[in-house]
Amino acid sequence: MNPSDSISRKTFIKNSAWAMAGLTLVPDIISATPFFDDPNQSADGKMSFKNVRLETGFIYEEGEVVSTQTDLFYLETENGKITKVSANLPNAKAVDAKGMLMLPAFKDMHIHLDKTFYGDHWQAVRKRTGGVKGMIALEQKILPEMLRNSTLKAEKMIELLQSKGTSFARSHVNIEPTSKLESLKNLQKALDHKKKTFEAELVAFPQHGVFYTDSVPYLKEAAKMDIDFIGGVDPYTIDGAIEKTIDFTVQLALDHHKGIDIHLHESGESGLKTVEYLIDKVNENPALKGKTYLSHCFVLGKLDKAKQEEMAEKLGNAQIGIVSTIPFGSLIMPIPTLYKHGVTVLTGNDSIVDHWNTFGSGSVLQKANLMAQLYGYSTEFLLSRSLKLATANILPLDDKGIQQWPKTGDQADFVFLKASCSAEAVSRISNVESLVHQGNIVF
Repeated sequence: MNPSDSISRKTFIKNSAWAMAGLTLVPDIISATPFFDDPNQSADGKMSFKNVRLETGFIYEEGEVVSTQTDLFYLETENGKITKVSANLPNAKAVDAKGMLMLPAFKDMHIHLDKTFYGDHWQAVRKRTGGVKGMIALEQKILPEMLRNSTLKAEKMIELLQSKGTSFARSHVNIEPTSKLESLKNLQKALDHKKKTFEAELVAFPQHGVFYTDSVPYLKEAAKMDIDFIGGVDPYTIDGAIEKTIDFTVQLALDHHKGIDIHLHESGESGLKTVEYLIDKVNENPALKGKTYLSHCFVLGKLDKAKQEEMAEKLGNAQIGIVSTIPFGSLIMPIPTLYKHGVTVLTGNDSIVDHWNTFGSGSVLQKANLMAQLYGYSTEFLLSRSLKLATANILPLDDKGIQQWPKTGDQADFVFLKASCSAEAVSRISNVESLVHQGNIVF
C-alpha cells in the first residue's frame, strides 16, 4: 500500500479480512475433491505416505533467517500415531503427497458448535439493543427453534472446519434455563457421528449468566457429564458479582476435576478486577494452573504498556492462557507481550454464522495471517512462528530451526497444503488440499 493512501493499514486489514471470511461460507464445501485419496486405507489408520514435504531447518544470511529448508520424506501411520518418518521412498506403494507441504492439523480453540445457522437458511445479525443482556433475551426467544436441528448444523460446521484443515475444536455449549442440557446433548450426538474424523473438548457455558438466569443447577448437572471445562461470561456485567461468580466457577471445576474457560468482554475496571481475582484464585488452587483460560479478555487491549506487561507476567506465572479471536481496529490485543511472558495464546473462529456474527470463515490459518499482519510479523522467521496460532502451539521447527515435528509417536493429525514452507502458508493463507485425522484421510 502506498504510504500516501488515505486508508489506514488497520482499516485495510479489517476490510480485507471481512471480505475473505464472507466468501467461504459454503455448506457443501466438504464435498470438494481432495488432491489424493486412497480407498484402501485401513480402519486403524495404517497408512503410508511418500513424497511428503517437511521442514528441516532455516537458511541464514548474515544471521537472519531468509528461507526455510525442506525435503521429501516417507511416513507411516498406525492406530492414530505416526510410526515412521524416514528418507523418501519414491517407488513405495503409498499415498503420493506429490511434494505437498505437511503441517500439523489445525485446532480451533474457541467456537460455538452448538448454536449456529450454518447449514440452514441465511440469516443476518439483527439490530442489537440492550447490550449482552439484550442478546440473552434474544437467545431465550430463538434458541428453541435453533435446537430443532442443531445436531445437523453442528455436523455441517464440523465439515467446514475440516475443509479448512481443522481436526480438533474447543466448543462452548450453552448451559442455561432455556436450553437446559438439550444443547449439550444435541452437540454430543453430532460429535459421536463424527468421532472417527474429528475431536472436540467441551466447555459448559452459562451464556445467560450463572446467577442472572439461575443456571447453577444445570451447570452442576453438566459438570457430571462428558465435558472438559466450566465456562463463564462477564461476571460483573451479567451477574453483578465478580467474586461470587468466580468462586462458584472455581469450586465447580475443582470438585469435578475440570478446567476453566471464561468469556470476558468487559474492557473497563470490572474486566481488570475479574482478571486479577481469577489469577488469585488459580494461585490459591495450583491444580487449576495450565487448565484455566480467559477467552477474549478485551481489557488487556485497553491497558497502558506498563500495565499490560504487569498483567502478562502475572498471567504467565499463574499459567492462565488467553484465547483470542484476534480483534482489530481500535482494539489490538497485546499478543507479543503475552508471548514474551510465556502466556499460552490460542485462537478460534468463535462464530461462523449465527445471531452474534456472520463473518466466520472456519479458517484458523486466516487468524494466524491476520495476527502476522497486525503485529508486523512479515519476516520468514516471524511468519513461521505465527503458524503456532493455528496449530495450538505445535511447530515443525523450533526457534533455532531444529526439526521437532513430526516424530515417531506423534498424533497422526496433519494437513497437506500447496506451499513451500509454513511461512508461505501463513502469509498466503494457502489452501488446505487434504486433512488426515488419526491416520485416516478425512478431507
